[in-house]
Amino acid sequence: MKIFKFGGASVKDAEGVKNIASIIKTEGAENTLVVISAMGKITNAFEEVVEAYYNKEDNLPEKLSFIEEYHKQIMNDLFDKTDAIYKDIDILFGELGWFLARNSSKRYNYVYDQIICFGELLSTKIVSAYLEKIGQENVWFDVRNYIKTDSNYRDAKVDWQLTEELISAKVDINKVNITQGFIAANDTENTTTLGREGSDYTAGIFAYCLNAESVTIWKDVPGVLNADPRVFSETTLLEQISYEEAIEMAFYGASVIHPKTLQPLENKEIPLLVRSFLNPKAKGTKVSKGARLVPETPCFIVKKDQILVSISALDFSFMVENNISFIFQKLHDYQLKVNLIQNSAISFSVCIDNKFNKFDDFYNELKTQFKIDVQKGVDLFTVRHFNEAAIKMIEQKGTSLLTQVNKETSQIIIK
Repeated sequence: MKIFKFGGASVKDAEGVKNIASIIKTEGAENTLVVISAMGKITNAFEEVVEAYYNKEDNLPEKLSFIEEYHKQIMNDLFDKTDAIYKDIDILFGELGWFLARNSSKRYNYVYDQIICFGELLSTKIVSAYLEKIGQENVWFDVRNYIKTDSNYRDAKVDWQLTEELISAKVDINKVNITQGFIAANDTENTTTLGREGSDYTAGIFAYCLNAESVTIWKDVPGVLNADPRVFSETTLLEQISYEEAIEMAFYGASVIHPKTLQPLENKEIPLLVRSFLNPKAKGTKVSKGARLVPETPCFIVKKDQILVSISALDFSFMVENNISFIFQKLHDYQLKVNLIQNSAISFSVCIDNKFNKFDDFYNELKTQFKIDVQKGVDLFTVRHFNEAAIKMIEQKGTSLLTQVNKETSQIIIK
C-alpha cells in the first residue's frame, strides 16, 4: 500500500486536477490511498467565512459566493453540465448552509472546524469524480469515519487505538482510495481538525495503520530544500534526510514536513518521499533511516511574525523555578507556542507564535506581576549545521535582537 498526499497548490485549478490524475494513473493506479487538501488557497477563504459568520459581518454571502464560484469554475473545465458531480457539490454547499443557519454554539474553535472541513470535502469529491470520468476507478470516503480524535477543536489529538481499528477494518487496500487531509471527528461525530497543514499528518496516520510501503508528499518544489526559496535566493536540494534530522527540522518550523507526520512513520520505518508534482520523474527527497543529511550543508528555517517577550520580576529578584513554572503554565493556558527560550539571573525571554490571537490576554494577566518588554513582528531564523558564513548571512538581514547557539543549531531573532 502506498500513501500519496497532494496539497492545495496541486489542485488549485483544472489543469492541476488533470495533472494529479495523471500521476495517480502512472504511479498509483492500485493499492494506493490518496490524501488531498482543499484547493488552492480555499482554506484561507473558508477562514474568512468563519470570521464573517462569527462576527456577523454583512459580507458573508459574498465570501461564500467566491468559494462556490471558484469550485464551479474548476468543475466547468473538467465536466459536462449533466455530470452527477454538480449535484454532489450542491449537496455539500447545502450542508454548509444548514450549519450556518442552525448553529447556536458560541465556541470559535468548534465553529471553525465545522466550517473549514468543507474545503477538503469539496476538493476530494471533484478529484474522485474526475478520476471516474477518465476511467480510473476509485473509492471516495469521508475521513471523519476513520480518524477519531478528542474534542480539542483546531488541534485535536488522535485516538490511535480506535483509529487503527477503523482504518484496518474499512480501507480496501487493493483499490485507489480518495480521502481528505486535515480533518477528523470526535466521539459525538462533530468535525475536528489536526492543526493547519495537518494533511501530511493524515497521510502519516494512514501509513502507520495500514503498514504502508511508503508515503509520498507531492509538492510544488523539487523536494526538501535547505532553505525557503521565497526567502533565500540560493537553495540546495537535500537528497536524503534521516528521521531524526527531519524531526529536528520540523521542530524548528521547516514547512515542507509537518511536525506530527514523522513520528508514526519512524515507529514503523516507513520512508517518506517528497517529490515534485511539476516534475514527477525527478527523485526528490527521501526521509528514512540512514544518513543524517545528504549533502551536508547548513539548513535555514524561518518563522516570521513572531513575538519576543522578555520577562523580569518587578523587584528585580532572580527568575527562579516558581516564576518560570508560572509563566509556562500561562503560556499553555493561552495557547502560545514557544519557539525559543533564554534566561538569565533576572530575565526570562521567549519567542512565541500567537496562532490563536491570545497574546494580549496573556500580557494583561502577567503585567500585574512582572515587568514585560514586548517586540512584535520579529523573525526567528534557525540554522541547522551552521557555519560562520551562514551566521553572517542571517545577521545581514536586519538588527539581531537575540542569539542562541548549541552544538548543531544557531537561532537568531531579527528585527
